Amino acid sequence: MQVKVKICGITNIDDALAAVDLGADALGFVFFKGSPRHISHNHASKIIRRLPSFVTTIGVFFNEKPKQVGKILALTGIDVVQFHGDEPPEMCDIPRRVIKAIRVKNLESLDPLIHYIDKVSAFLLDTFTPDLCGGTGQIFNWDIATYAKQFGRIILAGGLTPANVAAAIEHVRPYGVDVSSGVESEKGKKDHKKMKAFIEKAKGARDQ
Repeated sequence: MQVKVKICGITNIDDALAAVDLGADALGFVFFKGSPRHISHNHASKIIRRLPSFVTTIGVFFNEKPKQVGKILALTGIDVVQFHGDEPPEMCDIPRRVIKAIRVKNLESLDPLIHYIDKVSAFLLDTFTPDLCGGTGQIFNWDIATYAKQFGRIILAGGLTPANVAAAIEHVRPYGVDVSSGVESEKGKKDHKKMKAFIEKAKGARDQ
């Protein structure tokens, strides 16, 4: 099966439409105000309304109050929720598919996954850093991601770039890959040439 590609941290319509035209399967919108890629629900809604029907939209939340999550979902029409903080399993009981992000430091970082197996559609594995919740640009030990596949579908993130995404896919064989800083010219602004190279490398990895 060809790997799914998510371009995360979309902040403007030009990047969104370019990512879709280049073959991205999903776009991520970060609603965490502490992120340099934060987008308001009003702005995200305007972008989402202009996207083709078969593109999946993903809202990224970090320790947000359930009421506010529900409000943003209602206002934007986001398809999938990605919880990137310390959200408990019961918070995943919402009328949307849920991706639970896990920040990986070592093998023990996977311990919480068993509590979410029946709650989520996939796990996103990102690199642990003490001061950032995502978009670190740093990779982690991919053997840990391979081990994590026993818990469910795995979306690999953390330091992926056009230069290493094919190797990452060959190593892990994940359901999907997620990139943000690895295809940027500056924080919050995507480099369309890098996006093209990333998507081509990712989509071609299993065809070789």
